[in-house]
Amino acid sequence: MRSLWLCWVLWVLPLAGPGAAVTEEQILSSLLQQLHLQEVPVLDESDVEELVTPAHVRAQYVALLRHSHGVRSRGKRFSQNFREVAGRFLVSEASSHLLVFSMEQRLPPNSELVQAVLRLFQEPVPESALRMHALLSPRSDRARVTVQWLQVRDDGSNRTFLIDSRPVSIRESGWKTFDVTEAVNFWQQLSRPREPLLLQVLVQREHPGGLASSAHRLVRFASQGPSGTRQGEPQLELHTLDLGEFGAQGNCDPEAPVSQGTRCCRQEMYIDLQGMKWAENWVLEPPGFLAYECVGTCRQPPEALTSKWPLLGPRECIASETASLPVIVSMEEGGRRRPQVVSLPNMRVQRCSCASDGAPVPRKLEP
Repeated sequence: MRSLWLCWVLWVLPLAGPGAAVTEEQILSSLLQQLHLQEVPVLDESDVEELVTPAHVRAQYVALLRHSHGVRSRGKRFSQNFREVAGRFLVSEASSHLLVFSMEQRLPPNSELVQAVLRLFQEPVPESALRMHALLSPRSDRARVTVQWLQVRDDGSNRTFLIDSRPVSIRESGWKTFDVTEAVNFWQQLSRPREPLLLQVLVQREHPGGLASSAHRLVRFASQGPSGTRQGEPQLELHTLDLGEFGAQGNCDPEAPVSQGTRCCRQEMYIDLQGMKWAENWVLEPPGFLAYECVGTCRQPPEALTSKWPLLGPRECIASETASLPVIVSMEEGGRRRPQVVSLPNMRVQRCSCASDGAPVPRKLEP
């Protein structure tokens, strides 16, 4: 009967909101999953009354506890304003361009990035070249433009990350846009504000193979505007949101009750593990913990701004950073009870933020 009840609990777990505190059912489900158990072990007080936690187990528990305060998993972001950065071509070849953008003081303090757009001006192809292409390669008049973020490591080696890719037609000219938000997020993770942002633009065949169209040879991007002006230079548009107006406020004021007008904040919420029947004689440490939850509301951006991103939902108060919870449990091993450490992910809210449903989660830059 117990196993049937547990299966029902696992199937009907309530879907908590993105900023809601962890529930008793979620703690139990996570614990069973981490320990690869189907049901809660039934223990009497006599099973653990003489159980002693070894020094190495306690040291592992303390180490995980400290680590959980330093390593956080990040959630999604959303932001607003607009800034434009003019770039320059460091290298320009028939099929490869390296763009260099100075980023120093371009992102306002206390702001978050919502979108970065790369704008490249595609030059018109002469009519004579179009006629010749139609005779030699009638299959396709499109090429593929790929944007990569280039990282220069401390040892001098390079690595690239695919950021955006799209086809362009040789019969069209003018400004072409590419979403390079992830590239700017990667650059921010380096925490080197004086280093420029490096973007590599590749113009390639739309389809591989020997019979593929050679339209890519006719795609040219302007390095400057007409008569030496800056009109046609590569541009980087940065859209950010001022967190002083649209962000969360940090921790809630313990003296002020939460109401509809409360600005998004992190509220204390204590989880009493000792008071949970299933945890008796099984969970040895901790007796309870501060889980926190995100409460309050977020200011919505102007309608003129949200129309640019129709797929994004309303901004909500969410848990943007969470931490794991290490626990010590009593496990059976070789017919004896032994203390064991297990880490439960995303148990404690570390930070609350305002974010829009549908905003992508920034990918973490690995070493």
